[in-house]
Amino acid sequence: MFILDVVPCGGVNIPEELINVIKMVINFIYIGIPILLIIWGMLDLGRAVISQKEDDIKKGQSTFFKRLIAAAIVFFVVVIVKFVVGILPISEAESVTSCLNNIFN
Repeated sequence: MFILDVVPCGGVNIPEELINVIKMVINFIYIGIPILLIIWGMLDLGRAVISQKEDDIKKGQSTFFKRLIAAAIVFFVVVIVKFVVGILPISEAESVTSCLNNIFN
């Protein structure tokens, strides 16, 4: 029989593999999103500048700013989740906070 390592989390046992996947996703958000944003921004604005058309430059800038906003929203999801958990009543937040600290740290 295959036994999974589990981590207690607010009265529920979560498989350790799931926590590892969540940690990898969070690391990708912190590291990968800014790198992808820089690469896509360089490509968008580079294509616009090479075409030397005013409309293409404005379209490239618009696309870059939309991606910048989307990346900022994704990047701050972890901060927003921690904030929302922090404003919960203490009795509910203790188990959730300890679980999130285990996942995020």
